[in-house]
Amino acid sequence: MRDPNKAAAIEALLGDLCRATIGSTFNQFREVGPDDLPDAPRIRLGNLRHYLEERADADVLAVGEAAGYQGMRWSGIAFTSEFDLMRWGEPYRRSSRRARPWKEPSGTIVHGVLNELDAEHRVILWNTVPTHPHLSDRPLSNRRPLHEEIAAGTVFVERLVEILKPRLLVGVGRIACAALPHAQYVRHPAQSGATAFRQGMREALGTLGGSVASAG
Repeated sequence: MRDPNKAAAIEALLGDLCRATIGSTFNQFREVGPDDLPDAPRIRLGNLRHYLEERADADVLAVGEAAGYQGMRWSGIAFTSEFDLMRWGEPYRRSSRRARPWKEPSGTIVHGVLNELDAEHRVILWNTVPTHPHLSDRPLSNRRPLHEEIAAGTVFVERLVEILKPRLLVGVGRIACAALPHAQYVRHPAQSGATAFRQGMREALGTLGGSVASAG
């Protein structure tokens, strides 16, 4: 972060995120679970910190639902899997012991669209619930976050908005938009939503003016 005040605020937010307990969700920035490397929480926090530093000039914040077991649970970054981290290269690192990197379908779509629109570094991805909601007996599963988990997670979104002051706040999916009433709605890419997500992001970025790369 070029702005020292912004950098300090981001670091404080990350510290609070590490310490947070959000309902019964798994906090991947503090906890170690199945198939994790011993220093997995530190790796994931480092990934997120570098991701935010690389996007210091981003003017769009796109917020999804919650960390998923194939994506942010391992990478530390919303809509991002270990597969994406390997494409990006150092200093990003995997945090799992798995032979093959985790790959998340929704994340693959999201980063594909951002690349098509030449917006990968213009958009910061985040989640309404930045930790991983899972079924009680299945740590590697996803579940819909509870109302209290959404409320607790939204506090971090609001802090990030205050720090970044983005020109555009996008809610990816209904849960994010319900939690963030001022966000511009874009269809979530899951469940055959890829085309609508692509069009929605193109239109959202278009509201800021300037050129948006063709999505083909």
